Amino acid sequence: MMLTLLARLWQLQIADGDRYARAAADVRIRTVPLPPTRGRILDVAGRPLATNRTRPVVTVDAVELAHQPDGGEVVLTRLGKALGRTYRQMAEKVRLCGPEVAQPCWQGSPYEPIPVAEGVAALRVSERQQDFPGVRTELRPVRAYPYGAAAAHLLGYVQGAKGRDGLEGAYDRELAGRAGRREVAVDHTGRVTRTIREDPPVPGDTLVTGIDARIQAVAEAALGRALSSAGGSSGAAVVMESWTGRVVAMADRPSYDPGVWTDGVTAGEYRELPLLARAVQGEWAPGSTWKVTSVAAAASAGYGLGATYGCPSGYTVGDRLFRNFGSADLGRMTMRGALVESCDTIFYRLADELWQRGSDAMQRTARGFGFGRPTGVDLPGEAAGAVPGPASKKARWQATRKETCRRAGKGYPELDDRARAAYLTALARENCRGGSVWRGGDAANFAIGQGGVLVTPLQLARAYAAVANGGTLFSPRVGLKIVRPDGSTARAVEPPVAGRLPASPATLDFIRRALSEVPRSGTAAGAFEGFPFDQIAVAGKTGTAESFGRRDTSWFASFAPDPAYTVVVVLSEGGLGAEGAAPAARDIWEGILGLRERR
Repeated sequence: MMLTLLARLWQLQIADGDRYARAAADVRIRTVPLPPTRGRILDVAGRPLATNRTRPVVTVDAVELAHQPDGGEVVLTRLGKALGRTYRQMAEKVRLCGPEVAQPCWQGSPYEPIPVAEGVAALRVSERQQDFPGVRTELRPVRAYPYGAAAAHLLGYVQGAKGRDGLEGAYDRELAGRAGRREVAVDHTGRVTRTIREDPPVPGDTLVTGIDARIQAVAEAALGRALSSAGGSSGAAVVMESWTGRVVAMADRPSYDPGVWTDGVTAGEYRELPLLARAVQGEWAPGSTWKVTSVAAAASAGYGLGATYGCPSGYTVGDRLFRNFGSADLGRMTMRGALVESCDTIFYRLADELWQRGSDAMQRTARGFGFGRPTGVDLPGEAAGAVPGPASKKARWQATRKETCRRAGKGYPELDDRARAAYLTALARENCRGGSVWRGGDAANFAIGQGGVLVTPLQLARAYAAVANGGTLFSPRVGLKIVRPDGSTARAVEPPVAGRLPASPATLDFIRRALSEVPRSGTAAGAFEGFPFDQIAVAGKTGTAESFGRRDTSWFASFAPDPAYTVVVVLSEGGLGAEGAAPAARDIWEGILGLRERR
């Protein structure tokens, strides 16, 4: 018996040792994440904005395809025909992400089934399962957005294991839940041979937001009508609670249905998606809506708000004549009239005088209103806007001086528009010689929201909400609270206070009173003719920002005491603020009034 055992031992360890060592090395343990059911996103009344639905889904096993003689090309081609897609489109959906692989690609585990289609398409594939080795059909929860393209940029999307945006990205930790895991044994070729262990996933929490789906629908419809009517190319609308900093609605155009991510997107589809969230990432010159900061700056610099100022058709700064809108001569008026009638030349004069005194009151006040930095909203990718000044102009000039001076000599021969080429060449020559110096003309443009000033719609809404509430500058929040699967509240989401406006209570009261006249007798009177001010006392400011070679940007920023909302609308290439954005804002206010009456 001992001799037999010794002989067997010799065979295992010596004769066949290398073979068994290779076999042992060829077995590996792989951990496959088991995705949990994602938490829902609800509006303030519990209406689902993003939820889950169980649907038949077509999934592809990337490892199994890789083991096929042609790498799965025949199967993917056949599958593409069944789904109405090309082989290339299918290959893009199932390729694995890596350092050299561009989006779109699969960001999850190669051992995790990759979804490529759902619904009726899955049923068609399931009927011919034998024709698609490495392809499965199964019932699984998929993300669903009941309101389609409405609030698409606000909600964001979920794509693969790591692709997130919007609220889906900002609150991913709470919504995602806790993944389970399955440990599987794979051989040296990567094939799964058996399951060793499995831990089930834990479902995600629910995010309740401050969004009112009804007001969101009103804002979406008003923005769409305004763009169609004004001929604008894009735009955004924001509705906030003035006294809390909570976002009630946020609409963007152009938009898309975030449900497209469910099946994965091809490279071509990805390039066509309008992914820019213009309410928080779009930056435009604010035009005359900026003048509230200029009034506050003038007051802080000692200018009397009740004093009278001339509003001539033009004002000369250095050797350049800056004209009023339409070259209108509006006579003498107080600062109240300057806001109501939107006189530019009064602000040109104030800015020029402050510049000559070496005062930075305009820039300091603008930054105090929260411009030039992100608001800190609970959404990813927020833009900062721009508050230009002497330092930023010099830094930009130093960074671009070489190219600017080259263009000053060479010009722009590649441009077909000769007028634009001549303008840009003249500008390059001027900037090459003295583009590093902050001049009176820069200050004049700054005072009316032009000349490099950039804001996002959310920044402007936050500033006007602070004017309305007496000076408190909030860091806006879309989220309201996180609710566990058992219904208990995990935590409340409170908008933090980011600061106070650099303006006295008297100055803010003056601004509010002046803005209350704009839709009644000022620049927005035509847009608000017949509006029920006795039910909603809307105050606001029009803005028309010039953009060389393009139509003007149209703005209207507004607020009311009851309901205490702030509404801001911007239309890129929408024309005059009074004719594009102001009517859209009126539509939103009337929609809000209609909802209140029905309630």
